Amino acid sequence: MKRDEFLKEIDKLGITLNERQLNQLEKFYKLLIEWNQKINLTTIISEEEVYLKHFYDSLTLVKEINLDQKLKLCDVGSGAGFPGIVLKICFPKLEIVLVEALQKRVNYLNDIIKKIGLTDIIAIHARMEDFSRVNEEKFDMITARAVANLNVLLEISVRALKIKGQMIFMKANCEEEINHSRQALNKLSCNIVHINKFKLPIENSKRTIITVVKQEKTKNIYPRTIDKIKKNPL
Repeated sequence: MKRDEFLKEIDKLGITLNERQLNQLEKFYKLLIEWNQKINLTTIISEEEVYLKHFYDSLTLVKEINLDQKLKLCDVGSGAGFPGIVLKICFPKLEIVLVEALQKRVNYLNDIIKKIGLTDIIAIHARMEDFSRVNEEKFDMITARAVANLNVLLEISVRALKIKGQMIFMKANCEEEINHSRQALNKLSCNIVHINKFKLPIENSKRTIITVVKQEKTKNIYPRTIDKIKKNPL
């Protein structure tokens, strides 16, 4: 996906970017490639593929929610920064915490944030189940892209989500995961409210976005005591 194709396709999503935002995406790409030579971030390295499979793909979240508003968002297992960094560039009103279990990737993410000049976004070194325990009901929205099984994502993330908040998970083909998630959804007082299946432009690879709403306060489902993670990082 070349830059003009990217602009055309995000326009179909209702997204318009200014020159500063486009420059930030370009700088993000260059820093991603630079860091990828030092640590394992992604096997997708050509500019056209990154714009399609990482940048555009991250922005398909707008199919499910209006992101042009002030929301507290937590991105689980941010890895190379997708969707979290892309969302912050394109929707600057968002307040974002990137939760990543590998310290090297946290260092990378915070370097990207600093060099691109982003604010109200930070990368935290933590396991999501631990982070959730000390940030209970802090977030309007939780995202995860190609991270863990749906059952696992629900259990490690739900505590950090506000009641009536949304967990929006980005996956490929996940019919079996959805079918096996019913027990966890009931246990955690959550409902799947929408499943959006579509294909990426140009290459037509399958994508699924699962939107889950938390209905009630989460019961105590983690036996461990967590005392080392900073509360309210933003």
